[in-house]
Amino acid sequence: MFYLIDETLVECDESELLSDGRQFVAILTPEEWRRREHDFDMGIDFEPDVTAVFDTQAEANYDSITGTIFIPDRADPDGPEACFAFAMDEKGIVFIDTALTAERLVRDMSGIRRWRDPSLARFFSAFVTRIVRGDAELLREYERELDHMEIAIMDGTAPHASRRINEMRGELRDLSDHYDHLMDLMGVLMANENGFFPEKDLRYFRVAYGRLDKMHDQAATLRDQALQMRDLYKMHLDVQQNHIVTVLTVVTAIFAPLTLIVGWYGMNFRNMPELDWEWGYPLVVLTSVVIVLGCYGYFKRRGWL
Repeated sequence: MFYLIDETLVECDESELLSDGRQFVAILTPEEWRRREHDFDMGIDFEPDVTAVFDTQAEANYDSITGTIFIPDRADPDGPEACFAFAMDEKGIVFIDTALTAERLVRDMSGIRRWRDPSLARFFSAFVTRIVRGDAELLREYERELDHMEIAIMDGTAPHASRRINEMRGELRDLSDHYDHLMDLMGVLMANENGFFPEKDLRYFRVAYGRLDKMHDQAATLRDQALQMRDLYKMHLDVQQNHIVTVLTVVTAIFAPLTLIVGWYGMNFRNMPELDWEWGYPLVVLTSVVIVLGCYGYFKRRGWL
């Protein structure tokens, strides 16, 4: 697919793309890029392997800027990530993609975005912003989930919180890395080493960088909060375990005197008058009850039960 950058993205054919004079956006498969690479006259031999893209990065070459963009799946963090490559010079940008991710993003932009001062810098900053569209709400969802989890932990109604906390830590780490790499990409463009962008257009990159920086800080803060939640969960488990140990200790202490009585009268010596006394058994029963009730009352007053 081919577009010219005007007040909106104007779809065109390849011949118009290279002869019109306006800056352009092209979306090609790796095979199409290999066949048409020299038509774009970017002065490089760029053969990206989009199946081996693992992060977002950019490199300023002598006559072009090349790089890759890696987008984690927000809906399914365990699912496959979207990735594609790009090559850019002062004339336009070519996205090299096999999964139609770049095409979908550009097509969405072509229907809704209008620019008063259209340029390649304006387009690319809007494109990067489009990648993270919806992430502000996603981060708020993480924040709400952590707040609800904190209440559930304190109430003792979150038996599987540890697993979810670990999952959230990993997801927030991936998002934080994603924003960090996009910020590095915008940093390369703001440096404008090749002079592709007019000075007045660099402000669009700065705006996008600022938005990414804000989301990066928010993701990092939420990850720290998830770590604190894990510590809170462990502390709550420790309190529960300590309470169980305390109860078992108290029960042991209550029945220790009874164990002594059992051992004492289990010796079966011949000269033990209580064994032949009519009230011996009732006295032992009464003594045991008094000991149990007395110990229970004592421990209850001390707050151990």
